[in-house]
This record gives sequence, structure tokens and C-alpha cells, in this order.
Amino acid sequence: MAQTASVKRKTKETDIALSITIDGKGKSKVETDIGFFNHMLEGFAKHGFFDLTLSVNGDLEVDSHHTVEDTGIVLGKAIKDAIGDKVGIKRFGSFILPMDDALCLCAIDICGRPYLNFDCEFKTERVGEMDTELVKEFFHAVAYSAGMNIHIKMLDGENTHHMIEAMFKAFGKALDEATSKDERITDVLSTKGKLE
Repeated sequence: MAQTASVKRKTKETDIALSITIDGKGKSKVETDIGFFNHMLEGFAKHGFFDLTLSVNGDLEVDSHHTVEDTGIVLGKAIKDAIGDKVGIKRFGSFILPMDDALCLCAIDICGRPYLNFDCEFKTERVGEMDTELVKEFFHAVAYSAGMNIHIKMLDGENTHHMIEAMFKAFGKALDEATSKDERITDVLSTKGKLE
């Protein structure tokens, strides 16, 4: 059975429609009106083998904050919905991803408890039309909306574009591992008997 979900969210600041297939092929159609953010989400989908369709209409005349953060909220909710009861999934996933000068570690636990540990200092304040401080806001929103631990540590890096891209791809790879099925797991992978 496919792990899929669709979420819509409309506020005075953003209007978002997102569909995701967790066990997909890595196909994406992303439109946020922030070119660099589109590129990052496409990389996340491609390297995590998620099929992702996303349309965002945000108040970019203010800035890009609401668009980026609210997209994280909606993506997290869609991931949570697509995974469902978590029966049979590996739960944990990690990846260390190199991208030229950048080296990023991402480790996640789909445990139902939201937490973000974000260890990175960027060299520039913006990449394209996106403020780099919003990268942390995005992952914080995903973690709390999905109910997962996300640890991101930049082990090395000079170029801000490379550093952020390594993060999104590493997150995709770690999430792919954590959401994959293991035939040895017949219930949820927890001594408590539930993940929430």
C-alpha cells in the first residue's frame, strides 16, 4: 500500500497545496516563487525518492519567511499522514552527505516527539531570494508538524549554497531510510508498543 498524503492549508499569509508519495520515484513539481527554495525541495524529493507536488502562494511582498516556514508545516503534516500508524517502518534514519566543500550529517527518529538540533552557521545571509536563517525555521516546522527528531550538523563547509543543498539532500536520504519497511518489523519499532 502506497504511503501517500495530500494537505492543503490556507491562511492570510500563505495558500499551500502539497501531495507526497513517500515510496515514490523522486519526481517533483514544485512552485513556491522562491527559486532557491524550489531547488532545495526538488533535491530533497529526488534523493529521497519521494514524489512531491507543491504549490505555494505566499506574501512575498513582506518577505519569504511565511512561505518557507508554512511549507515546512505542511510538509511535516503530509509526511506524518503518509506514514500513518508507523507499523513496519525502520523509524530511524541517518546520512552523511558530501557536496563539494560541504559535509552534512542528518539523523532522524520518527518517534512522535518533535525536536530539532540544528548545528550550522552560514557564511552569507541570503542565497538567491531566500534568507539563510529560514533554513532552520523550515526544519523546525517540519520536525514539530511531523512529530520527529531531526538532528542536522554541518561537519564542514564554506559555500552556503552547497551547505544548504547538502542539508536538504541528507534529510531526504535519512527520511527515505527511516520510512522504509523492514519485514522483520511486524508492529511499531518501540518497546512501548506505540510511537506518539
